[in-house]
Amino acid sequence: MSEGTTLELNQLIRLRAAARGLELGARRRVLSAQAGGYLSVYHGRGMEFDEVRAYQAGDDARTIDWRVTARRGHPHTKLFREERERPVMFLVDLHPGMYFGSRVQFKSVLAGRLSALLGWAAVRAGDRVGGIVQGENRHREIQPAAREAGLLQVLRSMVQLQPTKPGQIIAGRMDRALSCMARMALPGSLIIIFSDFRESGEAAEKHLSVMAQHNDVIAAFLYDPLETTPPPSGIYRMGINRQRVSVDTSQAATVAQWQDRFLQHRETIRNLCLRHSIHFMEIATQDAMVKALRTGLSRHGGHGKKL
Repeated sequence: MSEGTTLELNQLIRLRAAARGLELGARRRVLSAQAGGYLSVYHGRGMEFDEVRAYQAGDDARTIDWRVTARRGHPHTKLFREERERPVMFLVDLHPGMYFGSRVQFKSVLAGRLSALLGWAAVRAGDRVGGIVQGENRHREIQPAAREAGLLQVLRSMVQLQPTKPGQIIAGRMDRALSCMARMALPGSLIIIFSDFRESGEAAEKHLSVMAQHNDVIAAFLYDPLETTPPPSGIYRMGINRQRVSVDTSQAATVAQWQDRFLQHRETIRNLCLRHSIHFMEIATQDAMVKALRTGLSRHGGHGKKL
């Protein structure tokens, strides 16, 4: 279990080989079909401005150039072409509550390793990599850079800011990182969030909505199997420090409440994503990471519908 409790830079670098089985290029086609993405005429979705022409039936009204329309007296629309490279931005949530796991690895380690895998895939595709790493008391912003430069900064930041012990979950602490990402992400970025979303607060939806207006956003919901199903029948002491409580899993009501709490949290995040055309996927600490990423990136809304 020791290998699954701590993020180490050399291990994250070695994941470069495993990332050869991942293709973010395929993700471009998925998002195009899902929300008018990279291969469509859609402002801010990985596209660069090309030219203006007269509006035609079937054009997206959101691409109308109102200045040219007013000057020429009839509607004109902007045309865009795909960028040769794009920013891939990671938001890696490493709050103290992520220092938990009952199978294979802690959630904090899972978040770091998944970020490394997709980061190496982005580097191989020629994309610029940057992002935000959120720790317990501070966060670090990494501007997107080409080749390995940006990704290595993200990897080092994850190692430095990872939780080293359990801590109190504070609702709303994640909102600061979301706000920063909404501010720093350039239009057309691919934003990938790795979190259990336990610390998302009242402002989270507002920031996610801003991100999704001009970027493609993936929300990877991370969890441990013990969060979905309580341990075998018995009495357990759970919690941290003076907040420990006794839980009797021999009681049917306790089991039902345990399961309902997780399901409600997951559905809250899933529905938030659906409202804003954010691609939702979920990955457990015990899942085979490369396979889970492939599956998650190829399914619409996390409901298992292949695109």
